[in-house]
Amino acid sequence: MAAEGAARPRRHVTGRQDGCRPLVSCGRAGRALPGPVPGVGRAPAGPSGGAGGGRGRVAGSERAAASYGCVRAAAIPASLTAAGRRAEAGAARGAPRRFRGGSPAEVGPGEASSPGLLPAGWRRVPAPRRGYVIIYTLSLYSCFLRHARSRNYVSESEVCKLESVPLDFGDYHPLKPITVTESKTKKMNRKGSTSSTSSSSSSSMMDPLSSVLDGTDPLSLFAAAADPVTTTAAMDSTRKKRDKDDSSAVGSDFEPWSSKRGDILARYTTTEKLSIVSGKTTTTGSAVSEKVRTRLEELDDLEEGSQKELLNLTQQDYMNRIEELNQSLKDAWSSDQKVKALKIVIQCSKLLSDTTVIQFYPSKFVLITDILDTFGKLVYERILSMCVENRVSLPDNFSPESVNDTAKETCLNWFFKIASIRELIPRFYVEAAILKCNKFLSKTGISECLPRLTSMIRGIGDPLVAVYARAYLCRVGYHLTFQFCIKDLLHALLLNSVMSAFRAEFIAARSMDFIGMIKECDESGFPKHLLFRSLGLNLALADPPESDRLQILNEAWKVITKLKNPQDYINCAEVWVEYTCRHFTKREVNTVLADVIKHMTPDRAFEDAYPQLQSIIQKVITYIHDFSLLFSVEKFLPFLDMFQKENVRVEVCKCIMESFIKHQQESTKDPVILNALLHICKTMHDSVNALTLEDEKRMLAALINGFIKMVSFGRDFEQQLSFYVEARSMFCNLEPVLVQLIHACVAFCFITIPSLNSIFTRLNLYLHSGQVALANQCLSQADAFFKAAVSLVPEVPKMISVDGKMRPSDAFLLEFLCNFFSTLLVVPDHPEQGVLFLVRGLLNVIQDYTWEDNSDDKVRIYTNVLHLLSAMAQEAYIYRVDKVDSNDSLYGGDSKFLAEINKLCETVIAQILDHLKTLGKEETLKRQSQLALYFFNTILAHGDLRNNKLNQLSVNLWNLAQKHGFADTKTMVKTLEYIKRRSKQPEMSHFTDLALRLPLQSRT
Repeated sequence: MAAEGAARPRRHVTGRQDGCRPLVSCGRAGRALPGPVPGVGRAPAGPSGGAGGGRGRVAGSERAAASYGCVRAAAIPASLTAAGRRAEAGAARGAPRRFRGGSPAEVGPGEASSPGLLPAGWRRVPAPRRGYVIIYTLSLYSCFLRHARSRNYVSESEVCKLESVPLDFGDYHPLKPITVTESKTKKMNRKGSTSSTSSSSSSSMMDPLSSVLDGTDPLSLFAAAADPVTTTAAMDSTRKKRDKDDSSAVGSDFEPWSSKRGDILARYTTTEKLSIVSGKTTTTGSAVSEKVRTRLEELDDLEEGSQKELLNLTQQDYMNRIEELNQSLKDAWSSDQKVKALKIVIQCSKLLSDTTVIQFYPSKFVLITDILDTFGKLVYERILSMCVENRVSLPDNFSPESVNDTAKETCLNWFFKIASIRELIPRFYVEAAILKCNKFLSKTGISECLPRLTSMIRGIGDPLVAVYARAYLCRVGYHLTFQFCIKDLLHALLLNSVMSAFRAEFIAARSMDFIGMIKECDESGFPKHLLFRSLGLNLALADPPESDRLQILNEAWKVITKLKNPQDYINCAEVWVEYTCRHFTKREVNTVLADVIKHMTPDRAFEDAYPQLQSIIQKVITYIHDFSLLFSVEKFLPFLDMFQKENVRVEVCKCIMESFIKHQQESTKDPVILNALLHICKTMHDSVNALTLEDEKRMLAALINGFIKMVSFGRDFEQQLSFYVEARSMFCNLEPVLVQLIHACVAFCFITIPSLNSIFTRLNLYLHSGQVALANQCLSQADAFFKAAVSLVPEVPKMISVDGKMRPSDAFLLEFLCNFFSTLLVVPDHPEQGVLFLVRGLLNVIQDYTWEDNSDDKVRIYTNVLHLLSAMAQEAYIYRVDKVDSNDSLYGGDSKFLAEINKLCETVIAQILDHLKTLGKEETLKRQSQLALYFFNTILAHGDLRNNKLNQLSVNLWNLAQKHGFADTKTMVKTLEYIKRRSKQPEMSHFTDLALRLPLQSRT
């Protein structure tokens, strides 16, 4: 079987004339490129490291091309590597021919090349073609990756972080006004004139209710001081007295409205023209009678014959007109023209819907609300004066029962008049102006009106108008709340609003003060548990003083645990569970969980609270990362039993497993953890059915695999294997989990096999384990087993004990190697080890093995190697492993791969022929005849006899088998008959010529 025709010719499908296929396309799934793998014959390493470490799936083109040097990760000549220098030195010294594999038991990467192939790491550079440009580019890119600079990601992350600025909350108060200082600079232009620039524009819209600028323009202040409206308001003693009372109610650091309004008028000015437009609103439909329609229109009209529109007014003219309306309101009221006064207020309120000159709107708001305040004060004083009996007026804290019917009827009449206003904005503002009058009707009148007025604002489409409407409602309502409703519903509402709006640090630092205020609240209007819930939300974001933490929890839980409504209870408990987990031990957490179970179990109330219960579990596992501590919480697993709905239960189990995989740093064998997590994983596994999506299966399998990887019993292999057996029985429906278990069992086999005494038992177990790993796509593990088997062959002794008797081991070794060759046919080449690296390594071991002088097993093994190489040269292998791409798919019949096989065939044939020559002595002629006929049959079955050299070799072997008369005549006759029958088959005509050249000789 010469190099020219060692195997039968095959039709190549490459369609290329240059004989080079740098990129071989095949349908192989991707593998991650591994690191360097030690050669066959070295000390065996684990399937996940060392000899087989890091090997995954790689693209078939990379594996095929990299094996014979067309595409390498870096262009390093073989002469520059240690193995290459050793090979060159050996060649210079005339070292005996080897199977191009380095040392007898070593096959290193890049050493499997031959003269017909490129040396490892080098590239063939033919005429420029697109494929070679791709190879060159990949080479440069790969070299770049191998020479990447060293990175310290921790230090780089610290350098790139934003500079942290410490915050001091010592003097912070939510109601403290924000002070912004305007910086003014002067710059000279080319003509020497000066211009003033400011850091904030006068036309910018800043919220006048929350911030005031210091150092305002003196001219604007002077203009505001000259404003008759401002002057009149400043001289109003009643407003000063009221602001003083308000200030005493809210605190000394609260800025009164009287000072705020002056700043607004001074800052928000304009030079644009303003207009006052008052129009009628038409009412359509027959449902409203003519009399009612006329009455409503009268309310909309300012006065008969009055001017409806005033256009192109300056700011001063506009303010003068508003002042005239304010004075007209007072005059109409003093002349007992109450309806006219109401019309004036309605028309003024309509002006707040106009935002045409937006920069003047804050000042307009101040001017109009002054009129509204005046109207509200007049109405209140009017009704209050009707309550005077026997010259005794009502006290400040009077009750509705002390108000006479006449005053109540008048008060109701005013509210009814206001309710008949058809437009939303004037109806809202006028009712808000007389909000205080609700005190004459009922104790809860103000508390009932505030939510309704707040809801009315939602109907205002313009966001700016809506914001200022809310601002006016707050201004009107805040002093009413402090003066009259401290111990009723509004107090609770205000307290809840404060805890919701202020910073969490501010609330947490004063937690005990807020608890004291919560206790004083009246629970009839606003439940206390909602206040405690708001407090708990703040404490989840900021820590209270350490000395108060336990007392805070006790005070809150006293209220929470008394709740009878399960929904109210769980909404509040959900918040405080986080506070408990954040600051206390498992004892307090267990107590809280037990209380939740006690409240939510009766009547299966938990079925309506799955989101809150799921949130509780999430918060517990967020703060407790030690799972041995978590599962020692007595009520944790019973808490999980409340999740009866399957999809919710599975989601909770997934959250727990994600937390375990994220935070568990070391492997575990804790029985408490294992039993609990096995139960959780079993729950996830049992949820899989025919309708489960593949993505969901993949996610569940990944979580279960993450758990399996974290289980380790150390050197207790029996316990480890027992765990794998139990896991396999529990998770049989998820294929990725079974693959993971096979990986784990393969690793168990690899570390257990060396402990066995019988060497052939170890060899066969290595082979079987490698076959199992290969069948489950565990390629790196399979390589590790096969390398371990190759490394173990030199240790086979000459004699072994069989049934208590010592027998030669050659027959057992021959049987093992034949099975091994059958497996190597389907083993794909490693991308970094060269072509047929396992076959080369095994041949080196066989060559160096010390055989008995009277044994021909070495030649029989070489003959079986020819069977293997002939099968490897086929376009499609006779058998394959499912989901594993063998070399026929990887190389795709590439000419270099076939040439490499032919080189090995030539070397093996030379070894066989050398051995036949050594059998030329008289005492070994019979063995020579038998081996020659055996070799002839091999060539006949696997060789291409159309090749002249191979045909002549077969004739020589035939003659050698009969030369000395030791051939079996019957066997020779049957062989010749077989050849003649084959010659009659299509494409076998060359067998006719062969039969004519094969004579039969008699023994004589």
